[in-house]
Amino acid sequence: IQKRWRGYYVRKYIHNYYALKKYLEAISVNNEIVRNELQEYAEMKENEDKRKDLEKKEKEKEYQARKMHYLLSTEQIAGIYNSPFRKSPDPMELLLRKSKPLSHRRQQIESPFAYELHDWPTCRRPPTFSTAQLLPPIGRQKPQGPFRDTAEVLRQRYKPLEPTLRVAASINSPLEKAREEMKKEEWRNRIHDNEFLPFSLYHKNEKYDPSIRRSGKYGQETYGIKHFREVQPKKWVTDK
Repeated sequence: IQKRWRGYYVRKYIHNYYALKKYLEAISVNNEIVRNELQEYAEMKENEDKRKDLEKKEKEKEYQARKMHYLLSTEQIAGIYNSPFRKSPDPMELLLRKSKPLSHRRQQIESPFAYELHDWPTCRRPPTFSTAQLLPPIGRQKPQGPFRDTAEVLRQRYKPLEPTLRVAASINSPLEKAREEMKKEEWRNRIHDNEFLPFSLYHKNEKYDPSIRRSGKYGQETYGIKHFREVQPKKWVTDK
């Protein structure tokens, strides 16, 4: 009984075949709706881009027609777009007839005498003279308080610079400068004055000067030059 009850409960509430089938059908319908909406949106964007490109090209053509308006045909002379050997004029000729010539922006150049001519009196406007009275001079009185005299303050402010010995002298002493010059001279010159002659017989007859270790009274060590094993005859078993 428990086995049948568990099977019935699972098929009805957990793994319901019909509910799962209905859910998958709803998902497929929703996917189809979303796909159609995306297709419509893509077509709308494509049409909008095409319309913008077409408007841009039309504006460019109108600008070029206004810029080349001087190529328009006249009553006496035909233009380059209105050839007499053609049955109908070129579409550019019709566009030139509809468009207006491009106006050049004139730069406003201010005359250096504009401000002088602007204030000149005319016959309608008589010259005006300034009637304002000048202000009285400000009395330079000593301010109240423990302040120093103005002349003393100005004298201290504009006095010449008197640097101390530490400021006026160089950072490096003469001894340091001499040492620096000596180091530069040693770095620039050669270490020794012996001339190096690699491909000559100059060094052939010179005597070899041995080092201090090899020129001692004990002579030259044979280990490492003539043999590589220590010889101890006292430890020999035989005389050989």
